[in-house]
Amino acid sequence: MAVILYARVSTTKQAEKDLSIPDQLKQMRQWCNANGHLVAVEYVEPGASATDDRRPVFQKMISEALDPNKTFEAIIVHSLSRFFRDHLELGIYERKLTKAGVKLISITQQTSEDPAGNMARRIFTLFDEYQSKENGKHTLRAMKENAEQGYFNGSTSPYGYKAVEAEAKGRRGKKKRLEVDPEEASIVRKIYDMYVDGIKGLPQGIKAVATWLNEKGILRREKYWTVNQVHDVLSNETYIGNYVFNKQNHKEHTKKPESEWITVKVEAIIKPERFALARASRMARSPGQTSPAILASKTLLVGLMKCGHCGAGMSLMTGKSGRYRYYKCKTRMTKANNLCDCPIVRKESIEKAVMDVVLEKVCKPERLKVMLGKVAKRLQKEKDQSEHATKDLGRELKEVEKHMERLHEAVASGHIPLDDTLKKKAHNLKARREAIVLELAGKRRISTIPSATLSQRHLETFAKSIRTMFGKNQDYAKQYLKILVDEVRYKGKKIEITGSNSALASLAGGGKHGLYRPVPSVISDWLPGRDSNPRPSG
Repeated sequence: MAVILYARVSTTKQAEKDLSIPDQLKQMRQWCNANGHLVAVEYVEPGASATDDRRPVFQKMISEALDPNKTFEAIIVHSLSRFFRDHLELGIYERKLTKAGVKLISITQQTSEDPAGNMARRIFTLFDEYQSKENGKHTLRAMKENAEQGYFNGSTSPYGYKAVEAEAKGRRGKKKRLEVDPEEASIVRKIYDMYVDGIKGLPQGIKAVATWLNEKGILRREKYWTVNQVHDVLSNETYIGNYVFNKQNHKEHTKKPESEWITVKVEAIIKPERFALARASRMARSPGQTSPAILASKTLLVGLMKCGHCGAGMSLMTGKSGRYRYYKCKTRMTKANNLCDCPIVRKESIEKAVMDVVLEKVCKPERLKVMLGKVAKRLQKEKDQSEHATKDLGRELKEVEKHMERLHEAVASGHIPLDDTLKKKAHNLKARREAIVLELAGKRRISTIPSATLSQRHLETFAKSIRTMFGKNQDYAKQYLKILVDEVRYKGKKIEITGSNSALASLAGGGKHGLYRPVPSVISDWLPGRDSNPRPSG
């Protein structure tokens, strides 16, 4: 009888250092010789668990076994656990093989073909499955203890870090710790810079960042960046020093309860304030907050312009085969014309009116000086309050970290057991620490807002830069308007524009000649008067 052999071990480390596969193959060859079977092919699977069928070599073997033109009659394994450790999956695959005329034979667990033999096979597999789960439970417990001690579990380190061997106290061999990889860390910082600050004044989405990296030949460990990988860099708390182990159930693709997570402290690559900025930007760009169409649109007032009658947004429409373009209330566009009285308005007219207001009423040095003076007083008050709050939060953070350290030392020394109550307490302390760190980031961010005490020359340069940018590039104009203008409300005979002194202060004082950068808060107070609400021409 022509047969094929299948040998397997669970990990690549076993395949490299263990003698299990050579021994399996040796015993199966000897058994085949003794029973007069001809070995057609040998399939070897290094580093794959038998608890599921996500095994490339296994799938190739099954595919050939189900082929009507196959040249063998049986699959030989050392034990049934090499084929499958799940009794249900074993039964499914064995039925498939039986229908295809292929036998599954274990040289160490031979059974008859009668019902008693089938029962014996199921019992063998149930014991194998139980043993696999027990081994997994003990392995996970050891890995969790390893993580509690600050060591790294796994073969692939997070991008930006490398796993280096460290002497394990009181144990044989070596363990691993995560250390910053200088070259990869610089790319992580570049990703944050592009996403938070933009490129040449223009903000970048996650896809744009991935595209830029790939076009520049800046690869991720010799492979092109994907959108998901860039998103992971921007959302992974490892980069602020918190590497989390045991977060996912990889077999079921589900997230475990936070009480089971273990945080390993590592060297931070990104400051918490920077991480918070990136998170705020992601939330602002999420489909639930802002329509992707608005983010992608190059039309100047899309996303800013609202109907003054019903409050709906206003979108662009065309007439005369695209020769004319108008803004029209979405209620009238998507529901019915008679549901809103807001008239349509020529695109060029309304955009020119808004641009003129921003340039003439806001971006003049004398107006800037008055508005920024008001901002300076308010910011100083906020900074004073923030300074007191920062000190209080700093003291609380030290106390929380002290409690966490004492708790860890008590558990490590064996003075108190790590039961469910203690786990919950540790989880609560960790959650409070993270909340304090984020709150501190917000308070410290207030202290970085420009004080608005800018020189006349600086204000003149900034105003000139704004005017140049507005006339030079529609993309720049839209990004500046997104910062300076909260809303343009069109009421037919007049338009009302609201914006932010705080945003203006940050823009005027931030970067080279006011290039775009994210701003901390928006307070609609810079265009309250009727003289700032001109009628659109045309």
